[in-house]
Amino acid sequence: MNREWARRAFHVLLLIAVVLGVEGARLAWLQLGFGNARTASGSLLSNAVMQRSDGLLLDSGRGQFRDRYGRLMTGETVQTLAAFPDNGMPRGTATSLDSVSRALKVESATLEDWLAKLREPAFWKEKSSLRALDLSDAQIKAVNEAGLTGVAVLPVLNRYPKSIAPLHAIGYISQHPERVQELYGTQVAKRDMSITRPIGGSGLEKSMDRLLQGIGPTAVIQVTDAKRQPLHGLGLRMMLPNNEHYPLQVTTTIDLDIQQAVDRVLEGNRIKKGAVVVLDAENADIAAMASLPRLNPYSIGELGTDERNHALHAEPPGSVFKTVTLAAAIESGIARWDDVFYCSGHYGKYGLKCWKHEGHGVITLKEAFAQSCNVVFAQLAERMDPAWLQITADRLGLGRQIGWHTEKFVDGAPLRLLQEEEQGEIFLSRKLAEDGGIRAGTGIGQRDVRVTPLQAANMVVSVLHDGKVLSPRLVKDVRYADGGIMTDVPVHAAKSKYGQIEPRTAALLRDGMRAVVQSGTAERALAGSDWPLAGKSGTAELAGKDKARNDHWFVGYGPAKGKPHYAVAVLLEDQPAGLRNRAAELFGEIMAQLRLLDHRAAERAAER
Repeated sequence: MNREWARRAFHVLLLIAVVLGVEGARLAWLQLGFGNARTASGSLLSNAVMQRSDGLLLDSGRGQFRDRYGRLMTGETVQTLAAFPDNGMPRGTATSLDSVSRALKVESATLEDWLAKLREPAFWKEKSSLRALDLSDAQIKAVNEAGLTGVAVLPVLNRYPKSIAPLHAIGYISQHPERVQELYGTQVAKRDMSITRPIGGSGLEKSMDRLLQGIGPTAVIQVTDAKRQPLHGLGLRMMLPNNEHYPLQVTTTIDLDIQQAVDRVLEGNRIKKGAVVVLDAENADIAAMASLPRLNPYSIGELGTDERNHALHAEPPGSVFKTVTLAAAIESGIARWDDVFYCSGHYGKYGLKCWKHEGHGVITLKEAFAQSCNVVFAQLAERMDPAWLQITADRLGLGRQIGWHTEKFVDGAPLRLLQEEEQGEIFLSRKLAEDGGIRAGTGIGQRDVRVTPLQAANMVVSVLHDGKVLSPRLVKDVRYADGGIMTDVPVHAAKSKYGQIEPRTAALLRDGMRAVVQSGTAERALAGSDWPLAGKSGTAELAGKDKARNDHWFVGYGPAKGKPHYAVAVLLEDQPAGLRNRAAELFGEIMAQLRLLDHRAAERAAER
């Protein structure tokens, strides 16, 4: 009897095992993507997908940027109105729709039309923006009380906060299938990445894209049946990655207080086109980088905006380049600090004239630099072997990319933080440099000379460091989401293959830059400064179709007594010819703001 029961029990268990095995195989068949067998309601695979239904991305999982003090610069969570397709179901009563419309301050027909046309889940966005609207408490209450079908208030992460002006240094993200295929072809082939996933288009978003991609998005799913009708009791489900290390957090060198102070100065002076770079004088870290026209990361190409970072574009520097000519003249031995020259206002050839029509008369080399005498510096450049100008510029970090880079970053691949940085130019060719007229024009910062505002500001830092050229950083470190360090980004030197200028030469350049402010071309503009300042002005005449336009420059540092804190380059582009150079005035205003911020920081430190 016991044997009979045992035999029957064995057969029952065997039957159960067979049934479970068949069902397991069937599920595996579906999971592997082969479940296209037809049923009364369509393929098994499509039914499974239909039952998961519409997903709405709340957070892409992309890494975030912070300023040097840890303040978020990207990633602003807002409570916004989200809607899913109605799939033929009524949204709600006309009264409910009206109440939500009034809360959103739009016509009922506008809201109804938007809801009716939804073919996939979407957020309610700000006008002229792709930024999800940040609902007020009253708006949230109105949406929740309306109880519209497929409509809810959800938290979504706007990539670029409304509270911070978009920065060219950070850049933007956009869909670029060709670049996704080029950079992430392996992941696309494995279906680990969609060809339409947004990637960095400029700035740090582009240069650090491979580290920012993250490990997965946070999304909300509306669970529906095969007919795409919401399942009762299930509602919305949250799907999110579970890894405490991600998304990564990139700590930049930007100081948001300084950045916003610079933006206020530019806006207050109604500057439309140009750039400002503020570097930490101690290590060349980029504390602020402003570029105009502004960037709209949600609408690239929008009228009145420009995605190009003008701080990294090379422009003719005008008399700012006389700093290089002066250093080259001293180091080549063709001139000494106390040499005397004569300026009549005309050079006598090449159609070259001094900005001071009547001339400067008898003038020393130091005075010629302070007064920015074209005649003296054209003469120096023409007398000089052109190699001296080329080499000295290179020694001071001009005519080459100087932004932070490494051949092997933490992931083993090369990394250049400022990919858009142009290297600039001194001479177009060695043959052209043999022409005396070209050398004369080069010596005063005209002809083919091109310098970026970043390079100009960094040249000042090099002068402050007795000729040592540092490589400006835009990133301090990369951290995991839980705060742990993934990697530091150490300060690097940007050594020239020709070595560096002599400390004695650097000291003379500092003396000359101080004279520019005390008794030279910037005396009037910077006379009321609370900080002692030093620098060099420049007006570059534009050629070609912009012949009647000029670029205005000022580069300098402060305070000029004691330990300097900041080096600043100001470029005002496309100014009408004949208009006085306002760059020195803006430099003074920016320095006043920096002094104020330093004073407040010192007060806070004393209170602690």
